[in-house]
Amino acid sequence: MLDFHTLAEFSRINCVGICAFLVPANLIATLLTIILTALRRPISQLQPVVGIAIISAVVMVLHVYSWFVVGVVMAPTYILLSLAITCLVVNFAALIFHKRFIRHSGFSKTYQL
Repeated sequence: MLDFHTLAEFSRINCVGICAFLVPANLIATLLTIILTALRRPISQLQPVVGIAIISAVVMVLHVYSWFVVGVVMAPTYILLSLAITCLVVNFAALIFHKRFIRHSGFSKTYQL
């Protein structure tokens, strides 16, 4: 069975390594989501990137929550939490934008110079 106490302790012990991976992963995946949406790529190319971005943002929220549980309330925890929430909002907005405007006749056209 999964022991959340052990998992939270692991998260706090390896904080620097986890944050060193999750911050760039969130930023790169969200930037890639924005680029693919702006380039009007098909949903089959957008969904895997959005999935990876959402998973990394949720993991960051859980990591920050493990710090809140033990009472660590500092600026870095709020900064990381706001980064994760911003990435979540941007990725969900990209999916909604793509699904709403795909019906527009000019949305899927690519313009050549």
